[in-house]
Amino acid sequence: MKWNKMLALFMISLLFLLPVQAYADMAEGDVIVTLGENLSEEQKNMLLAEMEAPKDATIITVSNDEEHKYLGNYISKALIGTRAISSSSVTIGKQGSGLEVETNNINWVTDEMYINALITAGVKDAKIYITAPSNVSGTAALTGIIKAYEVSAEKTIPEDVKQAANEEMVETAKLGESVGNENAAALIAKIKEEIAKNSPETDAELRNIIVNAAKELSITLTEQETLSLIDLFNKLKELDIDWNQVGEQLSQAKDNISKYLESEEGQGFLESLKRFFVSAIDAIKAFFS
Repeated sequence: MKWNKMLALFMISLLFLLPVQAYADMAEGDVIVTLGENLSEEQKNMLLAEMEAPKDATIITVSNDEEHKYLGNYISKALIGTRAISSSSVTIGKQGSGLEVETNNINWVTDEMYINALITAGVKDAKIYITAPSNVSGTAALTGIIKAYEVSAEKTIPEDVKQAANEEMVETAKLGESVGNENAAALIAKIKEEIAKNSPETDAELRNIIVNAAKELSITLTEQETLSLIDLFNKLKELDIDWNQVGEQLSQAKDNISKYLESEEGQGFLESLKRFFVSAIDAIKAFFS
């Protein structure tokens, strides 16, 4: 399992919204579990145990048809596949707590991509764990998280926002193939922050934000990659997205990283990292001597 990475990406959605009235009393600490409908009973039980889902958790099923509905315009059918497998648990957080994401056995969508997309879709204040019985792309979980959020928050996310979040995730993944997944996610997050601060009105202003963000992160973009990002963010700008909230959620994501590093678990991680580099340096010294 990977420790929480907070920076940035995308997200997505669902159809067949369940009646929210039944869950109107969702409160901090409550858990909603999403399960891929093609899991066997044994796999479902295994994942519920892994997620430590309480017996009273709300359970939502995600279908492969839903995956294709919300991702079919942006990625190949082969990548989406024919079975909904990846699953998730969404724990409602206190107001202002931000987003935390942790994944296991997810090999296409990164933690940062989930966060960026979720922020675009308006999801906030939740602790999210995403998993599967074996390595999968993670597309079913994306659909499920948005579905769970709509149920818990009694809020229907506009269709065009869901589609834009999907497109953002895919564009980030494509960019990651040339600059690296973490760099791509960091760049998307940085551009969002700057848009939240400066509200660009022209393509020239948006281009400056993208170019300067890439330069600050030491990322080299091709002209085509720059144009693709301009097109993506022009689409996002046209939607009913609260950019102030986007900026706040990104800041809270960074704060969550700081809190992790200051925690006992985080300090243990840093100490093990330090030991690794010390051992590596010693090995290099021994080699040359």
